[in-house]
Amino acid sequence: MYAPNKFAAAGILCYIGAYVFITYDDYDHFFEDVYTLIPAVIIIAVGTLLFIIGLIGCCATIRESSCGLATFAAILLLVFVTECVVVVLGYIYRAKVEDEVNHSIQKVYNEYNGTNTDAPSRAIDYVQRQLHCCGIHNYSDWRNTRWFKESKNNSVPVSCCQPSISNCTGTLTRPADLYQEGCEALVVKKLKEIMMYVIWAALTFASIQMLGMLCACVVLCRRSHDPAYELLVTTNSYA
Repeated sequence: MYAPNKFAAAGILCYIGAYVFITYDDYDHFFEDVYTLIPAVIIIAVGTLLFIIGLIGCCATIRESSCGLATFAAILLLVFVTECVVVVLGYIYRAKVEDEVNHSIQKVYNEYNGTNTDAPSRAIDYVQRQLHCCGIHNYSDWRNTRWFKESKNNSVPVSCCQPSISNCTGTLTRPADLYQEGCEALVVKKLKEIMMYVIWAALTFASIQMLGMLCACVVLCRRSHDPAYELLVTTNSYA
């Protein structure tokens, strides 16, 4: 019963890990600590391991193998401990997100040159469009960037323009056309939300692993303390 569920759990965990990787890739210019992705790496590894656990669980359930069930319970314990580690790391790196973004966002904005071939420029335009923000704290922050000073057109990137405004050029003479909120707080919020997905996924599946371990232990105890159950299993094995 529980072994097939492992395949579903494995698929969900791998999906969550991949989602975190893909989403973080859109924001990777705003943090420099690559270790922030460790929880996502572990989640994918656990998801892969759960496929193996599912196979072991299926074989052990069908054959009623004490050795198989013991192995099944031991690996579930390993997965449970790993998911607890993911939760701890998730909280640690979630707390570091704000410092990482605060440290790097000014540098990214200063590297903006307005071309689509430039990675920092693409990252900023993407974030401003997706999060509906402009500048670090607000649109006026663009005045302090090298791109603004060199362009000398008193405007911000068109990615700051609200989509409901037609013919918006990003000029600062029409500030009502621009997003009013800065990007720093929204990027931090987005990255923390992503990390919470990892934390909640790890907590949820840790609970499932605990239930699986208890079920495996119950079956093992029945086999070791109930001779009639052992005889029935042996008879069915040879039938």
